[in-house]
Amino acid sequence: MSDIAANLAGIRRSIQAACLRSGRDPQGVRLVAVSKFKPMEDIEEAARAGQRLFGESYAQELRDKGHRVQAELEWHFIGSLQRNKVKYLRGLSALIHGVDNLRLAEEINRQWGKEEDPASILIQVNLGGEESKSGVDEADLEELVRQVAALPRLRIRGLMCLPPACEDPEEVRPFFRRLRELSRRIEALQIPGVSMEELSMGMSDDFEVAVEEGATLVRVGSAIFGERHG
Repeated sequence: MSDIAANLAGIRRSIQAACLRSGRDPQGVRLVAVSKFKPMEDIEEAARAGQRLFGESYAQELRDKGHRVQAELEWHFIGSLQRNKVKYLRGLSALIHGVDNLRLAEEINRQWGKEEDPASILIQVNLGGEESKSGVDEADLEELVRQVAALPRLRIRGLMCLPPACEDPEEVRPFFRRLRELSRRIEALQIPGVSMEELSMGMSDDFEVAVEEGATLVRVGSAIFGERHG
């Protein structure tokens, strides 16, 4: 078994254990293999080990890899998205994780105008109030959701967060719990075109805590592929 295959197997076991601890069905959690800066060989190796869902942080890199890879894979865009790069994702990205403002949503809506299916997106929330990170403030979340939901070529499928970096994963737990609470609050509003089926939270150092708090998508890179360079 290759290192990547062994790492994937270990992470899947950890996800399953976290689900058992929290009374969840492991089928309700999907692993996003963050392949940013990783060569096609690594992606193909992960695919041979059964991984089908990959996340990229740069639009042009997702476009290039999406067109080159032979396997039937699902691509998510998980980075900070500039409006002038949205065009590279059209027809390739099954889910855009980090929409945090109306102008970006409007550009996605425009680019998906000729696609058969609407764009699926998550709204990114800045729970830590960090200026260095993207995300809508918690106080403005409902207004943004209502504005974006009015765009005909978009479907909001949940929320996403990048909590403050902490040495101890337990310190991040309250942020994951808060995102789940916000998700339930938005769900209760029953806004047309909005579902809260996805919670994208948790990375290599804290994904088990995220799963315990309700994550449906965990974004793991270095624990699968090793440390990134570049």
